[in-house]
Amino acid sequence: MTIGTSQPRELARFYSRMLDLPVTADEGPGPDEPETGGWAQIRPPEHVAALTLSFEYERSYARPVWPSAPGRQNATQHLDIKVDDLPAAVEWAVACGAVPAEFQPQDDVRVMLDPDGHPFCLFL
Repeated sequence: MTIGTSQPRELARFYSRMLDLPVTADEGPGPDEPETGGWAQIRPPEHVAALTLSFEYERSYARPVWPSAPGRQNATQHLDIKVDDLPAAVEWAVACGAVPAEFQPQDDVRVMLDPDGHPFCLFL
């Protein structure tokens, strides 16, 4: 899965720390990109079955709003991350740089926002 972002290398480091997966690619900005541009990837070791996440610079990136609102950028995808202990997982995500979304629709799910505003869900 590739996630469009204004800060691909920073976002890869965030998800790497939060998910305990190594950053396997980290390329600097391309021509005419700002210092925050570039491309990065996190990938599990070969013997581990998990999703590979790529992070790609988007020049016209707009932070999504969640829940969606008319006329605003909506999230086109989000990650669902299964956890064993929801309060501990929320605490860890916050320590890594996430923030809880204002609206929480379910007791057994926590909607979080990564450092560039992409929503993701922690669930039991």
